[in-house]
Amino acid sequence: MEAIKQVIEYFLHLDKYLAQIINAYGAWTHLLLFAIVFCETGLVVMPFLPGDSLLFAAGALSVGTSLGFGWLLVLLAIAAIAGDAVNYAVGYFLGEKLIASHNRFIRQEHLDRTHRFFAKHGKMTIILARFVPIVRTFAPFVAGLGSMRYIEFAAYNVVGGCLWVGLFVTAGRLFGNIPSVKNNFSLVIMVIIVVSILPIVYELWKHMREKSR
Repeated sequence: MEAIKQVIEYFLHLDKYLAQIINAYGAWTHLLLFAIVFCETGLVVMPFLPGDSLLFAAGALSVGTSLGFGWLLVLLAIAAIAGDAVNYAVGYFLGEKLIASHNRFIRQEHLDRTHRFFAKHGKMTIILARFVPIVRTFAPFVAGLGSMRYIEFAAYNVVGGCLWVGLFVTAGRLFGNIPSVKNNFSLVIMVIIVVSILPIVYELWKHMREKSR
């Protein structure tokens, strides 16, 4: 329970904790951010890592710190694209074995949700899923599992990764230091998290409604 409280505390106060990390490690923070984004998108067992809110906070803190806005755009886009590529490969080569092993990190409801997303949006799922937590992590895995042609996956992956990183880091840069936003940063992060999970809540509600019928 204490660990969950600490994770929630970290998510809601990303500006404070990320600023402390930047003060301690300077430009090396770029590599830490690269690793987090790569793990969230590349490791199907880590859908709980921060994504949208972390990108926004990093963009906001690229003003007046050693974080470079250009470096963030390039490095984090590479991390997002490489992460999805690794996740696709895991799904393609090991997906069936991982599911058959009943790995506790790969929950069937997450797979089902992602399958429904694919059924609704087709190949555009690879782009759209970037903006939906959990589905973002499972979409490339399911694409590999379903043997989606890699050349097609790669094209959507590059577009989706660049859009996701570019939009959230730029939004943080442009709006994160406006006084009203800066003074209520925790509230802004909470809003980003809530808005991010709304599509999941809607899909769950729709699924439960259809099931009840």
